[in-house]
Amino acid sequence: MTLRYTHRAFPIVLLRAREAFMMHLRPVIAEHGCTEQQWRVLRILDESGPFDATALSARACLLTPSMTRILKALEERGLITRKQDGKDSRRLKIDISAKGRKLIASASPAIEAVYARLESAYGVEKMEALLGMLEELALIGEGARGEEGDEADLESAAA
Repeated sequence: MTLRYTHRAFPIVLLRAREAFMMHLRPVIAEHGCTEQQWRVLRILDESGPFDATALSARACLLTPSMTRILKALEERGLITRKQDGKDSRRLKIDISAKGRKLIASASPAIEAVYARLESAYGVEKMEALLGMLEELALIGEGARGEEGDEADLESAAA
């Protein structure tokens, strides 16, 4: 059995597509003083936080040691808060701060402009269909992964 050519290998095509998209977003995120991973964490907290560190790591597709470093940097900048969980004092709940929300709000117009340009070039319907198919694929992968998943694969694919 022969392997597929790399230009048709699914992981490589996904990485190339991700990079093609991120090359437009990365400058906007950097302009607002964030790394891609920090931006992901802030967006997730803004959208549906608070979370404990383990849940946030899983949601952001980041390894726990990476998350620890990211949270430290975000907390030092006043973009997140950490508070003891009311139900379990051993756990910390992480949430976005008012300053973090302000950063998201200030970057949002430029981020939306990138999405609009890409949707215009690729097509809104095609973009929606692609997102739907990728979400389906992710669900299938999560079901097959179970306890055997490799966090490093998740982090590199989602970064």
